[in-house]
Parts: sequence; C-alpha cells; structure tokens
Amino acid sequence: MATKTSTEDWIEELKSISVLELSERIKALEEEFGVSATAVAAAAPAAAAGGGEAAGGGEEESSTVDVHITEVGGQKVPVIKVVRNATGLGLKEAKAVVDAAPGPVKEGVDREEAEKLKAELEEAGATVELK
Repeated sequence: MATKTSTEDWIEELKSISVLELSERIKALEEEFGVSATAVAAAAPAAAAGGGEAAGGGEEESSTVDVHITEVGGQKVPVIKVVRNATGLGLKEAKAVVDAAPGPVKEGVDREEAEKLKAELEEAGATVELK
C-alpha cells in the first residue's frame, strides 16, 4: 500500500520544482482526468458569485481578470521582483514568466487585486494589460 502524502507535503514538493516541470505535471493531470485547470479556476469565482448573468446582465463575469505583461520595459529586475512577490514563485520561475512576455502573470484575479498588480508592474517599468 502506498504512503499517503499530506497536502502540506505535496505543496512543499511543488514549490521545489521548476515552472516548466509544474506545467508538465498539470498537463499530465489534465490529460489523465480529462479536466482543464484553467476552466476550473475560471469557473470557481463565477460559481461563487451565484448567477451573475441573471442578476447583472453578464457584468459579474468580468469580476475576475487575467494580468498579462505585454512589454517588460528597460529593466527586467524590478519587474521580476514584482512578479515574484505577486505570485509566490521562486526567482528562477519569476524570471521565466518575465522572459516569456508577452504573456500571463496571474490568472483569475479579482479586479481590485489585478488593478493593484497592474499598477505595481507599470511602476516597475512593464506594460500591462488586463484581460
């Protein structure tokens, strides 16, 4: 019988791997179980809102957004620091996110938090878009 790993142990293990390896593991889980992590992450806030379309004519759907860096700017280091603080990623992983720009930094974020992150990234020199 296999030893069960506690959730905390599992999370600690995930923290120690690279973003690329984490992405590969997520993809393998999605294929194995026929699910999409993106769909689950996007559906959870909408479900918590409780019928946003009927109440607000679709406005509730835009309460969460994705924060995307479109341009890093002249200095990457300040942008990497902001990405690292906002995501909890390690230095190497945060650098990989910034190097991959244009692309997402954080997805399914409350609009208020996204606006704050956008302001921090722009202050660091990045060009940011909320989608």
